[in-house]
Amino acid sequence: MEKSLELGNTTRVQEFVLLGLSTRLGIRDALFVVFLTLYLLTLLENTLIIYLICSHSELHKPMYFFLGNLSCLEMCYVSVTMPTLLVGLWMGPCHVPFTGCMTQLFFFISLICTECTLLASMAYDRYVAICRPLHYPLLMRPQVCLALALSSWLGGLLVSVIKTACIASLSYCGPNVLNHFFCDVSPLLNLSCTHVALTELVDFISAIVILWGSLLVAMASYVAIGRTVLGMPSAAARHKAFSTCASHLVVVGIFYSATIFIYARPSRIEAMDLNKVLSVIYTVVTPMCNPIIYCLRNREVQSAFRRTMRWSLV
Repeated sequence: MEKSLELGNTTRVQEFVLLGLSTRLGIRDALFVVFLTLYLLTLLENTLIIYLICSHSELHKPMYFFLGNLSCLEMCYVSVTMPTLLVGLWMGPCHVPFTGCMTQLFFFISLICTECTLLASMAYDRYVAICRPLHYPLLMRPQVCLALALSSWLGGLLVSVIKTACIASLSYCGPNVLNHFFCDVSPLLNLSCTHVALTELVDFISAIVILWGSLLVAMASYVAIGRTVLGMPSAAARHKAFSTCASHLVVVGIFYSATIFIYARPSRIEAMDLNKVLSVIYTVVTPMCNPIIYCLRNREVQSAFRRTMRWSLV
């Protein structure tokens, strides 16, 4: 760090220093316990969901196929950002090599893009199930589900390759201190000592295509679901459908609001404290809440869980 600061523009930064979520010693220990608990809880929830979906044949349906993919993604996603957050809370500022920082950025961008498109696929699945139930076996046959899931994962990888390559090609001459708990796009752009207009344009366009595109698909699906539900003659059916969609919309709304505010902007963000708070929402809170909202409140999943518990007690 000192070498980078002393030589200024004559050398390339070899490592970055992550200041972490908080630099106040008085609250770091308490935050470490809180976030470690949240991390372990997130891993436990999503591991349980994947196990239930794989081990119970009645959950071998398109909806649970996507939920299994989402749970797998959430485990990877939270494991990309949480280690540096925990290290920062336990030991203070965390030193990360340049290649390590770019690797973390690559996986983070890939997973967040995958989550956006996967949430849109899940919304489309619910649209077909509620609005076109007679065509559901055809429109959501296994080949279609597999294609939607693969396109989500591969699309995220493709976007990440392009964005990470652009950011890694910039020059970082010092200082090398990131006011964040992981290597994110905006903090890195703020440290670059070269012209970043092209990189910002690539970042903005990809955010528009991935974030806004998937959000429009999700919102269009839920709007169509809402119109169909309003036309249902049974009040009980309307209440059940609305309660399910409302909980899904809460997750989608929180996730997309935070990510769009941070990434779908054509300039670097200067308010890093706000950036960190919003990042906690979509890197920690939503991965923990998604299994509860999407799965553990579901009657079929609850039934499978109860049978699993009975088997384990026999």
